[in-house]
Amino acid sequence: MAVAMASAANCGVYFSSNTNKFKNHSWSAAFVTTPPNILEKRSVRLSFSMMGIIPRATSSATAVESDGSFQDTDTVPTPKVIIDQDSDPDATVVEITFGNRLGALLDTMNALKNLGLNVSKANVYLDSSGKHNKFAITKASTGRKVEDPELLEAIRLTIINNLLEYHPESSSQLAMGATFGVEPPKEKVDVDIATHIRVDDDGPDRSLLYVETADRPGLLVDLVKIITDINITVESGEFDTEGLLAKAKFHVSYKGKAIIRPLQQVLANSLRYFLRRPTTEEASF
Repeated sequence: MAVAMASAANCGVYFSSNTNKFKNHSWSAAFVTTPPNILEKRSVRLSFSMMGIIPRATSSATAVESDGSFQDTDTVPTPKVIIDQDSDPDATVVEITFGNRLGALLDTMNALKNLGLNVSKANVYLDSSGKHNKFAITKASTGRKVEDPELLEAIRLTIINNLLEYHPESSSQLAMGATFGVEPPKEKVDVDIATHIRVDDDGPDRSLLYVETADRPGLLVDLVKIITDINITVESGEFDTEGLLAKAKFHVSYKGKAIIRPLQQVLANSLRYFLRRPTTEEASF
């Protein structure tokens, strides 16, 4: 099961071909490494025992650009994170956009290295949505793309954590800002309204699963577990983190074939039930 993720504002994943690794799996703790100057740390319990440790940003809600100037925070852009497995056959490509506010992101690169990753700066480009910073990432132990969904979620949380720390004005634009940021989002996403699930045909051998819902820590791992718990294989896909929302697109199959209509309904109902049910594992401090 190879999961590859990419889009204009997304987080992507790549998993190994053995679907059974997610079945009856004891989800070990995945720790988000943070810069050493952080004074306050708090933990959040993720589902099925996954742990993310993220500090609360303590800076004032003002961004400092790489040129040392302060950025007005009246109009705060939407933070977007991309983890792209499609564009490079040998590395996971991470892309971060936050309007024109992002600096050199050296602290983010170092935090990712502390997760056991090799990180190199690829390029920076500008478009109408702002400045896009790209990194190429491989596992230090193998030199290959990241395959573990828990590690991919740790990468995602590390990037978001650094946005909250070094650009605290992003707090009001990110779902994680409600717990870990200096300012919670002004509006809370209604999960019932925000959750949309669709399964389309994608040829004889696989289907396309679309999921859009409110973002939260551990969501990527939760989605993969729910899908594989009903014996559906995730072959590739995209995972977008865009402000308060998460948007996923997975290529899925059942026993090497496209998912038939009754099983599509089972999959959609399972995801909808899980995403819309009340959260029982709240952040602990």
